[in-house]
Amino acid sequence: MLDSLKQTWLFNVRGDVLAGLVVALALIPEAIAFSIIAGVDPKVGLYASFCIAVVIAFVGGRPGMISAATGAMALLMVTLVKEHGLQYLLAATLLCGVLQIIAGYLKLGALMRFVSRAVVTGFVNALAILIFMAQLPELTGVTWHVYAMTATGLAIIYLLPHVPVVGKLLPSPLVCILSMTAVSMYLGLDIRTVGDMGELPDTLPIFLWPQVPLNLETLWIILPYSAALAVVGLLESLMTATIVDEMTETRSDKNRECKGQGVANIASGLLGGMAGCAMIGQSVINVKSGGRGRLSALVAGSVLLVLVVFLNDWVREIPMAALVAVMIMVSIGTFNWASLRDLKKYPLSTNLVMIVTVVVVVWTHNLAYGVLAGVLLAAMFFANKIGHLLLIDSEREGETRRYFVLGQVFFASADRFADAFDTREQLDNVVIDLSEAHFWDITAVGALDKVVLKFRAAGTRIDLVGLNQASATLVDRFAVYDKPDALDRLISH
Repeated sequence: MLDSLKQTWLFNVRGDVLAGLVVALALIPEAIAFSIIAGVDPKVGLYASFCIAVVIAFVGGRPGMISAATGAMALLMVTLVKEHGLQYLLAATLLCGVLQIIAGYLKLGALMRFVSRAVVTGFVNALAILIFMAQLPELTGVTWHVYAMTATGLAIIYLLPHVPVVGKLLPSPLVCILSMTAVSMYLGLDIRTVGDMGELPDTLPIFLWPQVPLNLETLWIILPYSAALAVVGLLESLMTATIVDEMTETRSDKNRECKGQGVANIASGLLGGMAGCAMIGQSVINVKSGGRGRLSALVAGSVLLVLVVFLNDWVREIPMAALVAVMIMVSIGTFNWASLRDLKKYPLSTNLVMIVTVVVVVWTHNLAYGVLAGVLLAAMFFANKIGHLLLIDSEREGETRRYFVLGQVFFASADRFADAFDTREQLDNVVIDLSEAHFWDITAVGALDKVVLKFRAAGTRIDLVGLNQASATLVDRFAVYDKPDALDRLISH
């Protein structure tokens, strides 16, 4: 028990605590902004961020990853809030959590193995672009002081780690935020601060059961939104977990993460918060600031609540320019710059998958659409490539021709398989050797039906040999060439 506690919570106390402080400060403007997007009071996003971060620290499957209210989830809530109000949003958040827990028990986290590296790279690059674009409003139509503060903040972030002793004591993003706040307050600069984004809560969250009718009508209202929130939340969380896995060179439990996200969202809904998921930006901040264990997420959530409830007068004074500098650092650090260099080295199909993922995510601001487009495109390229790995050769001995089939026969290669046989050749016998082939679907079986029936229609005796057990099972079940009215059956299919 003690060893487990040390391995997951206490192996990196200093790094996790300091990283959690940085993340807590960075979460505040994000949570307020996402609340505004969703059309709810800022405290809904702040309470959600506190609750989700703390709960996921205990039940999540990826130590060191930060989960809270996110923009991707907020966009899905707009219509529900506008048409039915906050209480229905809270109910949808609870149902979203239930669906995510079910997904965890169904082991849907294992589906991440179908997401290619090109899609992950596109996802990362798109998020880096979106993070940077989100900072532009804070840098548009402002005084020179904002640009100076932002530039100074970036200088602190990138130069401080190279200063002996000091650079190793404190994370540079934390120093940036604290020092820029002190300078802004000392000089009395008239620049945008966290307090200008919205009213911070002054009370602790309380248990709040959604005040909605408990009937089927309510269920049909919230179910589409809950399902969309569950899918997008899990997709973003699992993708972020994969990225943090690579950054920390460790592995995570994707199915436990699904369940953990569900439990966290249920807790958020019961405390008056909106649904959330993993945040790649804050997770990158956490890792780059030294956070590795569960303690970092716990500190981030706990400190966030303390800051906005008990120290809100100080938090209001944090200049947005300092947080913009931190998020620009996140954007630069998140983008996979090597992917640009590798464009000339990688195959065209790989590059297209990555670029399409980036374009769709940035264009729609919907991570699910981008990842779905990338996965489908990657699947199409893969099927096309495997479909061409089919070799059919033959040799004739008297009135008998023997065909040798080597490769995979499925929907992408079925036409090539059928076209490889000369059914008009005058023969007494045809032998098709399938010992090096595999039939994968009913399209492949249909192609085999077509070949056999055409040979038989020409008066040629045909034998199939070497069919492996899995293929034979499929053929026996779905083939029609050896059944009554075979030709009619084939046409009807």
